[in-house]
Amino acid sequence: MTTPAEATEAAHHGYISDKDRYLTRLKRIEGQARGIHRMVEEEKYCIDILTQVSALTSALRGVALGLLDDHLKHCVVDAAQLGGDEAEAKMKEASDAIARLVRS
Repeated sequence: MTTPAEATEAAHHGYISDKDRYLTRLKRIEGQARGIHRMVEEEKYCIDILTQVSALTSALRGVALGLLDDHLKHCVVDAAQLGGDEAEAKMKEASDAIARLVRS
């Protein structure tokens, strides 16, 4: 019989099947951030910079929501099936993450 701690150690993170997609999106986001930095250095028009900041924020939110969805579908579901303290901890962890996303 597997203990909850052993199951957690043996389990992969929920996003692992989409890792390459996340990395590609994050590289694009990194490029957007560099572009905004360059726009400020070059003293571009405020509204143009704000438009790019909005696009960057939206892209980051998309990554965050995807990771949260993967976490719920994998990590939280797996812990819930095992039950006990691990399930409670994963539920609290997910609730806290949702609260942070809502505040941002």
